[in-house]
Amino acid sequence: MNRKYTIPYEEIGAEKLSELLHAFYERVGRHPQLKSIFPEDLTETTRRQIQFQTQYLGGPNLYSDEHGHPMLRARHIPFKITPDRAQAWLECMKEAMDEVGLEGKFRDVYYQRLVLTANHMINSPNEDEEGLV
Repeated sequence: MNRKYTIPYEEIGAEKLSELLHAFYERVGRHPQLKSIFPEDLTETTRRQIQFQTQYLGGPNLYSDEHGHPMLRARHIPFKITPDRAQAWLECMKEAMDEVGLEGKFRDVYYQRLVLTANHMINSPNEDEEGLV
């Protein structure tokens, strides 16, 4: 049995990935739980995320070539990322995926990878749990 492995970046393509991330950051910029930890102008954030996701999905190493190793968790330490914010981030992504028509097995696998990443970024308790720690 021969199976052809498809590189996720090739499956989504540069144009659809860009469309997805622009739709995603439109939501992030308006989300009450997220907008305070992001810059007001999300142009550079979107550009870097496109670079990162291109690399994350097996495309060219655009992010590393310009910014060095992603060091994802270390780069996010300055920002208070709570379980609620991680969930809000994922909800924005799910809505963006709906908007751009990302469907099927690719979407499911990609989204599950993003769930793992979002949970890995959590570095603070939710606001209402701070006194319980």
